[in-house]
Amino acid sequence: QVQPVESGGGSVQAGGSLRLSCAASGRTLSFYAWGWFRQAPGKEREFVAAINWSGGSTYYADSVKGRFTISRDDTENTVNLQMNSLKPEDTAAYYCAAGGGVSRLDHEYDYWGQGTQVTVSS
Repeated sequence: QVQPVESGGGSVQAGGSLRLSCAASGRTLSFYAWGWFRQAPGKEREFVAAINWSGGSTYYADSVKGRFTISRDDTENTVNLQMNSLKPEDTAAYYCAAGGGVSRLDHEYDYWGQGTQVTVSS
């Protein structure tokens, strides 16, 4: 069993960058596929990015494609989300999740972190 733990959230002005990290406590990364999701106040949780168990395939929501990059660091046992050219609409709580197969659907993931807040001001 793995426990994802997110870090790296914060406040930034529009156009800025943040890097989120998700530490995989309890198991190595390669046992799972990993996803990042976000939820803004009053809105449903939405898919942001995902990476498969080998790290060889990545997937992105259209809204973040070209701005966000998901990656793995096997030496640190972390999954990272580099967020560039941030927009106010990126403001949300960001969650890291682990599951048996890569998916854009949140119910396909079994293990979730507590979330980290990202706030982008205009």
